[in-house]
Amino acid sequence: MAYISFQPQDYFNTKLYTGNGSTNAITGIGFSPSWVWIKSRGLARSHQINDAVRGAGKILATDNTGAEFTDTNRITTLDSDGFTLGSNDNVNGSSDNLVSWNWLANGAGSSNTDGSDSSTVSANTTAGFSIVKWTPSGGNATVGHGLGAVPEMIISFRIDGAQDRFVYHKDIGNTKYVRLNQTTASTTDANAWNNTTPTSSVFSVGSQFGGSDYIAYCFAEKKGFSKFGSYEGNGNTDGLFIYTGFKPAFVMIKSYNTASRFWTIQDNKRSSSGGPNPNDKWLYANTNDAEVDQASNPMDFLSNGFKLRNNGAYQNSNAYIYMAFAEAPLVGSNNVPCTAR
Repeated sequence: MAYISFQPQDYFNTKLYTGNGSTNAITGIGFSPSWVWIKSRGLARSHQINDAVRGAGKILATDNTGAEFTDTNRITTLDSDGFTLGSNDNVNGSSDNLVSWNWLANGAGSSNTDGSDSSTVSANTTAGFSIVKWTPSGGNATVGHGLGAVPEMIISFRIDGAQDRFVYHKDIGNTKYVRLNQTTASTTDANAWNNTTPTSSVFSVGSQFGGSDYIAYCFAEKKGFSKFGSYEGNGNTDGLFIYTGFKPAFVMIKSYNTASRFWTIQDNKRSSSGGPNPNDKWLYANTNDAEVDQASNPMDFLSNGFKLRNNGAYQNSNAYIYMAFAEAPLVGSNNVPCTAR
């Protein structure tokens, strides 16, 4: 597999900004984001997600089970170089420091009939990311994802009603799922992914997907840009090194064999030092908690992966899955190496 021939920030970028309590145009992302995930850093406010398939103003949260709602004072438009916000405190509180994680798919999407249930798909096959919206027909079904490659992680949300946020990860397998909104360990249930591994055209669902409408964010691994893996912690303060093949820009980790472990998120824009290392500012996908200073549980982002420098239960004493996106590949197709930190 060849390394990527693009700059990773052309397809994923973290943007920090300060709220103003009024109309606020956030620019400098470098592309028109298809999926925007926003969290207040300083205050206990829910994670807010919006995408180009459902349309601006359509909000879901990662840290609860709530149905989609419309609020024209949150994410009002997805723009050519970012997005525009209204006055809502969750995304734009006055003087509040916030973070947005942004992915590029392919706009509002188009019809896909690869599965037994038709879907609307916005797919970026270069970056291995697609947004899939569909209405389940009930029972076991397949859904087209448009990636042209096998998805290794899928994050799903029910749109029309309350439900846990089911997550598929290749290293847990097709018989189990974890919940993005909870701390629980993985659950064995054939009614989620129908005990069937995704293919290069479809993923399978069972009767757990019983609402009227769902949205899923699907990821296929791209060498030098994204990695979806697992590891066994060593319980040592000189923790493991996890090879990704790139310098990370974003890492999310979850223990899957032990309950009461949060989904930890770290990125290359938030640290106490102002640089990438030590990377010690955590947010939790499953809670509305403000950013936590984890100076005693840091991580280093290196040129070819990440190094755990803690023995904490959230990252280094159990079995874990992770998703990671690149700031820079170890070596791209232009043979420009990434510098170590």
